[in-house]
Amino acid sequence: MSEQHPVPARAFGAVADAYDRGRPSYPAEAAAWLTGRSPLTVLELGAGTGKLTRSLVELGHDVHATDPDPAMLEILTRDLPGVRTSVSSAEDIPAGDRSFDVVVAAQSFHWFDHARALPEIARVLKPGGALSLVWNQRDTRIPWVRRLGAVVGQQDLRDDPAEPLVVSGLFGFVEDASFRTWQTVTRDTIADLALSRSHVAVLDEEGRADVLARTVQFYDEYGRGMDGMQLPYLVRCYRARVVDLPEPEGLQIERQRPHDPAIEPPTDGDSGLLLIDFR
Repeated sequence: MSEQHPVPARAFGAVADAYDRGRPSYPAEAAAWLTGRSPLTVLELGAGTGKLTRSLVELGHDVHATDPDPAMLEILTRDLPGVRTSVSSAEDIPAGDRSFDVVVAAQSFHWFDHARALPEIARVLKPGGALSLVWNQRDTRIPWVRRLGAVVGQQDLRDDPAEPLVVSGLFGFVEDASFRTWQTVTRDTIADLALSRSHVAVLDEEGRADVLARTVQFYDEYGRGMDGMQLPYLVRCYRARVVDLPEPEGLQIERQRPHDPAIEPPTDGDSGLLLIDFR
């Protein structure tokens, strides 16, 4: 009998190293489509071990990476020590209003509670800012890739990811684009790929061992040995601009900004009176 984790989205921490070794990265052209090539302030939700983060940093963006699982972020910080991180969820973003040019989510949006997360995302986006989503999906048009899916599990993305954005009323037209990439998979990393699947990560020890044994057997029968196999992926990208909704009449209040202790208003040193230049 398998043992189910109460919060599957946070089941990856126990297999964070396998996730980092086994999951594919994202091509540079996909990252550029999601965010643009000019440096921006980017919030990454569900950043995991930093599979997309590295590409965002290489584009010159100022990235703040978040994930609810500290074990995943520990690997991201190890590999990208200059990136700011927060252990937090998409439903409770630790940032002020209108803080980011772009919010991105790679391989994670389907885990969000959309009714709570989308208003939070809209809140932290600057006017005209965008929410960008991306998934790496094995190209199951190829027969042997379909057979691999029968062993390690099918794709996470089954529903139309644009629907939650459309019905929320918080975002405009949803654009989409697709790219292709390949991942070199060896006998070791194909086992990591299987272990990094959420439904495998939450199995008991016996269940995981069974899936890993069948995955390695599949690789051996494929017959590539030490050369590895080239696993093809379709990189599915989505992008929508936030709608700048006016606040209800009578509720236009000044938004609070975090206090920066390094920037204090000038005062008279003797009296403590605030000095304001009205010129």
